[in-house]
Amino acid sequence: MKPGNELLFLSLGGSGEIGMNVNLYGCQGKWMMVDLGMTFADPAYPGVELILPDLSFIEERREDLLAVVLTHGHEDHIGAIPYLATDLGVPLYATPFTAGLIAGKLEEEGLLREVTLKTVDLGSEFQLGPFGLRYLPLAHSIPEMNALVIDTPYGRLFHTGDWKLDAAPQLGAPSTPAELTAVGDHGILALVCDSTNVFNEEASGSEATVREGLDAVVAAAEGRVLITTFASNAARLQTLGQVAKDTNRTVCVAGRSLDRILKVAKSVGYLQDFPETVDFDEAMRLPRRDVMIIATGGQGESRAALARIAFDSHKIKLDKGDLVVFSSKQIPGNEIAIGRIQNMLATKGIDMVTDRQADVHVSGHPGRPELAEMYKWIRPQIILPVHGEMRHLAEHARFAKTQGVPQGIVQQNGQVVRLAPDGPKIIGHEKVGRLILDGDVILAADGSTMNERRKISANGVISVAFAMNGNDKLVGDVQIGLEGIPVEEDRAAFVEEVCDAAAAAARKAKGGEDKLREAVRLAVRRCATEWTGKKPVIDVMLLRV
Repeated sequence: MKPGNELLFLSLGGSGEIGMNVNLYGCQGKWMMVDLGMTFADPAYPGVELILPDLSFIEERREDLLAVVLTHGHEDHIGAIPYLATDLGVPLYATPFTAGLIAGKLEEEGLLREVTLKTVDLGSEFQLGPFGLRYLPLAHSIPEMNALVIDTPYGRLFHTGDWKLDAAPQLGAPSTPAELTAVGDHGILALVCDSTNVFNEEASGSEATVREGLDAVVAAAEGRVLITTFASNAARLQTLGQVAKDTNRTVCVAGRSLDRILKVAKSVGYLQDFPETVDFDEAMRLPRRDVMIIATGGQGESRAALARIAFDSHKIKLDKGDLVVFSSKQIPGNEIAIGRIQNMLATKGIDMVTDRQADVHVSGHPGRPELAEMYKWIRPQIILPVHGEMRHLAEHARFAKTQGVPQGIVQQNGQVVRLAPDGPKIIGHEKVGRLILDGDVILAADGSTMNERRKISANGVISVAFAMNGNDKLVGDVQIGLEGIPVEEDRAAFVEEVCDAAAAAARKAKGGEDKLREAVRLAVRRCATEWTGKKPVIDVMLLRV
C-alpha cells in the first residue's frame, strides 16, 4: 500500500473505540501521521495498565512516513510516543505546551536525544512533502488544542482533533466563528471530526459555569475540601486556582501528574496567576476551613492520590465532615474502581459531590449543537467521523447528513479510505491491532503471554512434579502445587486424589517423555474439572533419576 496520485486516510487507532488515536494521511507516495496515543487497559488484560496501537503497517513503510504531527497533549493522543516513536524514526511536530509534555515523557525514558521534537509556534504553517499544514486553535480542556488545516493536491482537509465551543474559555484563545467561516470559504473536501458526544442533545457547556458551580460548593463546605479532576485538564486547574482565591482557601496539590502539568504550563506562559501551593504537612497544619486539596485519582486509579488518601496511606488525611468533589466525568468501565473509593469515603463520613449533584464539570467534546455549528462554518463535502465507538461514528455520519453535509463515510481501524479522487470509498483493509505494555516489555495484546495469563486468571494453575528412573518406574511421591484452584477446605482431599491420578497415569503411560507428560497433564486436569468444573493450566515437571 503506497499512496499514488490520490488522498488516502487510514486509522490505526481511535476509530471504533475511544482512545489510542492514530490517524494516517497518504498522498503521492508519502504518509503523514496525526497523533500517537494510548488507552488504559481493562480487566481483559490482567496485570497490564497501558494499551498501545500496533503500528506494523507504517513501521513496514517508515521510509515513506514524513512525520508525526500532534494536535494536543492528552494521553490518548500522545501517550504512546515514549514507547513507539523511536521505532518510527521521524520527527514529531507540536506546539509549545504539547511539546513540553512530550519532552518530559521522553526525558523520563531517556529518549530525549533519540527523538527529534520540533516545536511549532501557535498558528504556524509548515510543509511536509505534499502536505501543507496549519495549526488552528480550538477550545478543549487542555491548552493548545489545535485543529489541522491540511492542504493537499487533491483537496483541503480539516482535522478537528478534540474540541468544543466555549464562549468564555479559561485558557487560550480559540478560533472565532469568523475565522472558522473563513476556513470554510476556501473550500473543505473533508471534515475529520471528533464523535465522542454525538448523542448529547445539549452543548458541552462553558468552563465559566464550572467556576460558578465550584464556588458555590466550596464556599458552603465547613471542613477540608479535596477536588479531583483529570490532571491534564489545565483549564480546570486554572478554574480551581480561581475558586481557591474566591473562597479564601490555600491550595495543596497531590499527584505527580498534576505537578508535571503545572510545571509545563507555567514554563510556556499559562497558569501564571495560579496561587502558591503548600506541601502536605503544611496543609495538615492549616485550619480545616482554610485548605483546598487538588488531587489525582478521580477515575479510581489505585495508586493515585485520592485512593491513597481514602485508604489512609497518604500524608493527607480526610475526616468526617470533609468534602470530596469529583470535578470530572466518570469514564465507562471505571464505575467499580470509583465506587470502591466512594464507599470508603462514605464509611468515614466524608461528604461527596459529583457532576450529578452540582455544576462541577463540563465536557471537552462537542454535543450536537456544536457539531451543527461546525458544519455550518466549515461546509465540508465529506464528513469522516473519528474518535468514537462504532455507534458514535455511525450516528455522527447520520447526523451530519441531516445537517446538509453532502457525503459521509463510516470507517474503522484498518480500513483504507480514498477521499479523492472519486471518493469517499473504502478501498482496502490493513493490519491493525493492540499492543500491551507489560512491565517494561511491549507484547502483542493477544499473544501467548496474555492468553496464558487470562487462562491462569480465570482457571488457576496446578504444578505437578514427579520422578522416573531409567526403567520408567515412578520414584517417590508425586508433588502438587495449587494456585487459584477453588477447593478451599477440601484442599487436602483434592491434592491426595490428584496425586493418585498423576501417579496412575505415569505408571500406565507408554512412549517417550512428551507422551508421559501429556498423559499426566490430562489426568490431573480431568480430576480438577470433576472437582471444580474448571480447566486449570497444568504445569508438568518430570525429573529423571
